[in-house]
Amino acid sequence: MKILMVSEDLPGAVTSGLGAHVVTLSNALLDQGHAVDIMGRSERMHAGAAADMGFRGRVLPGFGFAHPGWNEAQLGLFNPAKRPWFARRVAQALMRVADQYDVVHYHGHLPTVGRYVPVAVNFVQTRHDQGSECVTRLRFKDEHVCDTRDVRDCAACLHPTPNSLRRTVSGLAVGRYRSGAAEAFARHKTIFVSDFLRRAFLRAVPDADLSHARVIHDFVPYARLRERAAASGDVTPGDVLIAGRIDAGKGIGEFLAQVHGWLPRHATVTIVGDGPLRQGLEGQHAGPQVRFLGRRPHDDVIRMAARSHVVVMPSLLEEACPATVMEALALGKPCVALARGGTPELAAYQYYDGQLQLAETMPRLVQRLADILGRPPVKMPLTDTCPLDVFEAIPRILDCYRA
Repeated sequence: MKILMVSEDLPGAVTSGLGAHVVTLSNALLDQGHAVDIMGRSERMHAGAAADMGFRGRVLPGFGFAHPGWNEAQLGLFNPAKRPWFARRVAQALMRVADQYDVVHYHGHLPTVGRYVPVAVNFVQTRHDQGSECVTRLRFKDEHVCDTRDVRDCAACLHPTPNSLRRTVSGLAVGRYRSGAAEAFARHKTIFVSDFLRRAFLRAVPDADLSHARVIHDFVPYARLRERAAASGDVTPGDVLIAGRIDAGKGIGEFLAQVHGWLPRHATVTIVGDGPLRQGLEGQHAGPQVRFLGRRPHDDVIRMAARSHVVVMPSLLEEACPATVMEALALGKPCVALARGGTPELAAYQYYDGQLQLAETMPRLVQRLADILGRPPVKMPLTDTCPLDVFEAIPRILDCYRA
């Protein structure tokens, strides 16, 4: 098949998260003999863009988002015209070349793009986060999961005390955004990376037509993970690894507060990543048993995960299909996480019962961690295949393309 991948996250200074998903899938499809191009941000294009992304195919300039002048934070409200403007730009760019491909697969943060793509085009989009119904994509506010149903309440994400005008305009923007996403889902095929995301959208838009939607969990480049793990060395007893952005939603501060003074002598918590809370948490918690390493290359993180006794993901927000958990499971590592979002669905990919330990609260998470640290670490020989591998997901994705 001739496939066009489209994403506003590519090219980027760092290829991670959604962008890494696109590159992993694209390279795997190339390996299977398909022709794949990636269309991305025109203002970020340069001669070495494909190599910088780790992509072995062709990268096309598509649409520019540089300095568009939409400053909602300054106004303190969500603008009803902003997201449709961006979505149209993406749709117009892909439509210029759509007739050259068997399928156009969009991975991005604008669920309404499909609204501007004719029904005759074989268009698929993958939804990677809660951006189908939440314009901040997180459904997380004031350090708690946001469960409001009133679209006017969304104004509080831009202004601490929104007045009636800000609430009304923001409510109009979010309402139109959700109805536009529902129209796009009804017109074209949609892949949700967890059933949690599908259900979350239906909570926000109960009458949405998702008959063209299906759930296909995210994936990992298993061969690469296995290769890095093989060179990682022996497991370090007591080594606890946390990898992720250090912000309010990731729960790292809450975890460190809960575990403070409790860690057994042989245990060490290693935190890989950066973010707005790093400096404060490092000043408060760093010591012989807690170390902050900052951002590290992904290959280094994989090797550290393979050497760890246990991987912890203390996210307070509702992760859609967390890469940290998937990578830990694929590496055969025990993993402890809060039972939120799409994380519980990943228990289906355990190598052994209890590999993924889910907890309802942070104190219970720490108790489960204590149980694991009280047992000798596990070093599993990795098999040739893994159900989380990208090549296991490709047949279902191709089936969606051909449907």
